[in-house]
Amino acid sequence: MYAIVEIQGQQFRVETGKKLYVHYLGDEHKEGDSVEFDRVLLVDADGAVKVGAPTVEGAKVVCEVKAPLVKGESRRNVAKAIAV
Repeated sequence: MYAIVEIQGQQFRVETGKKLYVHYLGDEHKEGDSVEFDRVLLVDADGAVKVGAPTVEGAKVVCEVKAPLVKGESRRNVAKAIAV
């Protein structure tokens, strides 16, 4: 199962259990917090595809912030990962 979700004007393909690297979400999101994204554009559940017009009604993606990237640090040192 995967979904296409819009986050801050960009589209990302998300899958259960995979990491997702996104741009800065704001200071209010700390490690361990849950983040919900409701702008789901497409959902594929084992071949059953639902395409939104513009979004899929009732669909949302819930993620957990794993390690936020500190401003000014290199991605090689610290990675920002969100587990879907």
